This record gives sequence, structure tokens and C-alpha cells, in this order.
Amino acid sequence: MIAVFKKRRSEYVQEADNAFLNLWPHRYDYLYAPHPNPGAKPDWHTQASHPLADRLILQGSYLYGVRFGSNTQYGLLDIDAGSPYHPRRDPLALARITAALEPLGLVDHLCITSSDSGGLHLYFPFNEALSSWQLAIALSALLENAGFKIMSGWLEVFPNPKPFTSDGSISLYNGHRLPLQRGSYLLNDGLQPIAATEQSFVRYWHNASARNVINAVILKQIIRQAKRKIYRVTGKAEKFINDLHADIEPGWSGAGQTNFILGRITLRSYIFGHVLYAAAPLTGEALVKDIVRIAKALPGYADFCGHQGDIEDRAWDWAKCIESSHYFHYGNDKPRATGDVLTWNQQQQAQARERIRAAAVALFRSNHWPEGITARFDALCAAGISGSTLYRHQDLWHPLHLAVPQALAASQLAQPVENPPHPPAFQAGVVGASAGGAAPTPFGSSLLAADGCNPLFNGASGSRSALTNGGAEGGGRNTGDASAEYLRSNEAFAPPPGS
Repeated sequence: MIAVFKKRRSEYVQEADNAFLNLWPHRYDYLYAPHPNPGAKPDWHTQASHPLADRLILQGSYLYGVRFGSNTQYGLLDIDAGSPYHPRRDPLALARITAALEPLGLVDHLCITSSDSGGLHLYFPFNEALSSWQLAIALSALLENAGFKIMSGWLEVFPNPKPFTSDGSISLYNGHRLPLQRGSYLLNDGLQPIAATEQSFVRYWHNASARNVINAVILKQIIRQAKRKIYRVTGKAEKFINDLHADIEPGWSGAGQTNFILGRITLRSYIFGHVLYAAAPLTGEALVKDIVRIAKALPGYADFCGHQGDIEDRAWDWAKCIESSHYFHYGNDKPRATGDVLTWNQQQQAQARERIRAAAVALFRSNHWPEGITARFDALCAAGISGSTLYRHQDLWHPLHLAVPQALAASQLAQPVENPPHPPAFQAGVVGASAGGAAPTPFGSSLLAADGCNPLFNGASGSRSALTNGGAEGGGRNTGDASAEYLRSNEAFAPPPGS
């Protein structure tokens, strides 16, 4: 029996062979009411001095109801006849209500009329005894998230999520009347009465229990995912926390989700970890361990995470990213930006430029520095640098961005500019766009966008007009000698001693 909180309670004679009565193990603080006149409502009372005996139920002198103990093997929804969710008012409401509970593992139920009034009781039985309080939280959260309003006369949830009183003492769960009493009938899928016997009820109950697969792990997971808790933070911060919960707690459901999930975990742990569970704000190794711990515990990690072998490395990447970003620990002052601290994007850009410089130095010192743009582009790609990176940093390798120490012949300037192969697709309106609605150049996307590259010497623009005007604007096609002269004049590309 469930632990009791009242003093001196008597036991009762149990009818061990009655499977129907065994469905209601918690009998303390039961409800009873005299049979009302037709059309009248029962006058319910609570009996706290003794538990409800099997033989009192079988006798049937009163209407009886029971409450929930600390654990339960069923949940119940009560829809009154006048509820906007009753089939008479909304024929599709029941389907929406039952669908809302499917994530919990509750896929089957028993529907009965609760009384002569026409109200409905939906029973969701399951085999494993679970915490009544946790079940109440999960049922209520799922229904509320689906848009249903839980209130008396509309939709009530049993057990109800109110196990404590205002003074902190333990209160009683709400009680419900037992099924198959006066006016109560088992209904089929078409909501037509099909039986009123205890044996039929028990048979349908066990069939539904076998289909409803729910356990404590699933229950806690749904609570974390669905329940929007109230934290001692601002309204915006509270919404941010709950939105992060909604993104994180379902875990993986397919491939290609690791980067997004790790990013959301990192945000929550770094910004709110000390608000939710940690003793202090998380940084460095502590942050990485927290990211890894949460990720490995999420559903679907073992099945769909493609970075299980390097999950710690990925966590370190995200930790470094957020620590160098504009995010900060909740409750701390926002850090002031300093000129000595590079952002994550700036660090990545600096590393990319250093790789290009190193590759160019190696090619030049080995006498493999090409003259042509395409050949130079291909050589750098072969050195392990992506084409998109080269396009973003043309000032480090493109001849038109290098110094021209000597005047070029007019015949050389008249030659068309050579473009690297397969230029990446730029966003419309960024590269090649014309001011004033003028048509873009017919010569394709320019490799020398005004933004993001160093200017040419003498105000050169590198435009096609500069080339056709004989280099009047300082632009032109560079030669291998000019490139070599530039590299020699650049301290970063200085040849080794003795060369």
C-alpha cells in the first residue's frame, strides 16, 4: 500500500479475485456522495477516517471516487458535457487531445461516459508504476503546449499538478469518480455505448496498457522538453532558457544535427549553467565537460551523432567560439570589447590568411610560383587551400592586387584579365551589382569586389575599363617578373639565405 499521512487508518477486507477493484489501489481520503435525483449533481464528501473498502464499492449504496497516491499506473482526463472540447462542440478535439499525449508513449485509451450528464472520462493505463506528480506535470505540459486550456468544466487532468499547499505541506490530489457507476458506460471509437460490465472494462484496460509504453526515463525526458519552467530571471531570459530546452531536449532525430545541437547546448551551459545547476559560471574545461555530458545523455546520440569519436574536440571548438563571442554569463556585466581581443571570425580569417602566405612562400622558394592567375589559383588549391578562401583573400595572391614596380607594355595591358576557374556563386546584389539600377557588367562576376580586398596602387580599381584604357587607372595584368619582384620586396616572402 502507499504510505499514508493521516493518523490511525484501518485496513479493509480485499476481494483478491476482483480484477476491476484491483485497478484502484489507493483508497485513502476517498470521495462519496448519495445517489442524486435525476438531473441533479452529486453532493461529494471526503472520508478521511478509513480507506474505501472493496465491499463498500460492491454494495453500491453511494457513488464513490478515489484519489491518487505517490505512484500511479494510469492517467485520466475529464471533459465535461459543456466543454468546448466535447465532441458535441468540437468533433475533432478528442483526436487532437490524444495526439498531444503520444510523445509520452500514451497511444491508447478507454473512453467512458462519466455520468448521466454526458461528460467523458479518458483513461490512459500503463504497466509501470510512475510518479503521480511527474505524470501530472507531463500530461498538463503536453496539453497546454498543444493549445488546450486546463480548467474545471473544460478539461481536467488526473492526477493534477498541485501536490503542495501554500504553506508547503502535502495536499491531496483531486479525486475522480469510479467508472461504471450510475450513468457510466464504456464507449467505442464512434462514442457509442458498448458495455457496462467490469469484465469488459478490465479487458479493454489491459489491452490499452500493453500498447502504452511509458517509463520513468521517458517521463522525465518529456518533462524537460515540454515544461516551460519559471526561473528567477527576466522575462526575456526565461523565454531564452525555455526555447533552448525545446531545441536541446529532443536530442538527435537524424543525421546532420550535431553542429546545431552542440551549439544550443553551449549557449545554455555558458550563459545559464550557473542559473540552472552549476555552482559557478562555466568556462574552459568545465564548460567542455558539461557540453559533452549533456550531449551524450540526449536521445539519439548513439544512433545519429556522427562526431562521437571527436565529440570533445567539437565541444572545445564551441567553447572557444562562445568565449570569444559577444555572449556572457547571465547576471554578469557585458564584457567591453577591447582592441587586443579578436573575435572568433577574426581569428579564423587571420589563420586563413597565414595559410595562404605560407603556401605562397613555399611555392616561390621552390621556384614553382606560377605567372598566370589560373595556374596560381590551382597551385594554391593543391596546397590545401579552398577556392572560396582564395576568393576572399585575393590581395595575397592575385596579380592585380600585387605591386607593379615597372610600366607594362601596352600590348600586355590590352590582354583580357584571366579569371580563376569556377568562381563561387556570390549573393545577388553584392558582387556585380550596379548603382542606380544599371545593368551589371556583361563580363561576369568581378573577382575584385571593392569590399574585402586591399586597394591597388595609384588608386587602381582593376576594372575592365582600366584595361581597355591602357592602364590609365593603374590597373593591368601583372607578369611573373613583377610578381617575383613583389615577393622579394615583401619581408614575409623573403628568400632563404644563400638563394
